[in-house]
Amino acid sequence: MKEQGKIFLGLSVFVLAMAITYGLWTNNAGGPGLEAAGTTALFLAFGLCAFIGYYLAFTARRVDSGAGDNPEAEVADDAGELGFFAPHSWQPLSLALGGALAFLGVIFGWWLMFWAAPIILIGIFGWVFEFYRGENQNQ
Repeated sequence: MKEQGKIFLGLSVFVLAMAITYGLWTNNAGGPGLEAAGTTALFLAFGLCAFIGYYLAFTARRVDSGAGDNPEAEVADDAGELGFFAPHSWQPLSLALGGALAFLGVIFGWWLMFWAAPIILIGIFGWVFEFYRGENQNQ
C-alpha cells in the first residue's frame, strides 16, 4: 500500500502542475478568458488523486506490509484469501433498473422518479441487509 500511496501522491502533483499550466495557457491564448470547464476538471482530478494517495499512505501505516511493498516478492506471495464476496445477489439488478428509470425521468419527466425511488430504496435496503435474512443469513 505504501507504493500505491506514493504513486497517487505523485500523480496528484503532476495533475496539479498540468491544471496550473492549462489554466495559464488558456487564459493567455487570446480568447475571452480562462477556460473554466477544463481547469475545474483538472483541479478536481488533483483533489481526487490527493485524497486517494493520502488515504492509502495513511492506511499503509496501520496495516502490515504486503507483497506489493517488497521489491523481491513473487506473484505467488500475494496469493490467499482476499475477502468474502456474495455468491449471488439480485440487488444490483434492482438498483440498475431503478437507476435507469431515474435517468429516464430526467429525459421524459420527473414524474418517473415516483416509480424509480421505491425501486432504488428496495435495492439498497436489500443489498445492505442481504446477509441478515433469507438463505444467506448468518447463524
